[in-house]
Amino acid sequence: MIIAIAIGLTVLVIALTLFIREADLPQLPPENPFKIFDERKARIYENLRDLQFELRLGKLSDDDYAKSKASLQHELAQVLAEADALKATLGVASK
Repeated sequence: MIIAIAIGLTVLVIALTLFIREADLPQLPPENPFKIFDERKARIYENLRDLQFELRLGKLSDDDYAKSKASLQHELAQVLAEADALKATLGVASK
């Protein structure tokens, strides 16, 4: 008797799991298209802070610091330009 109930419950759980309709699932919120740009900007700003910290500790020479900082600032400018281009494409007003 217990085995029959266990088998019945197992079949029921499998049937409910396999036959879920898409309409029964909750709708996911739309993904923010600017999320990737925000993450890249945050990473670049963190790298700039680390770079300045290493300069203060004396781990970097002034020349290395200037080159690395210019490279990171160039990368940041590219990210901001890409984000602005996406905003223009989507017709989103900038803040």
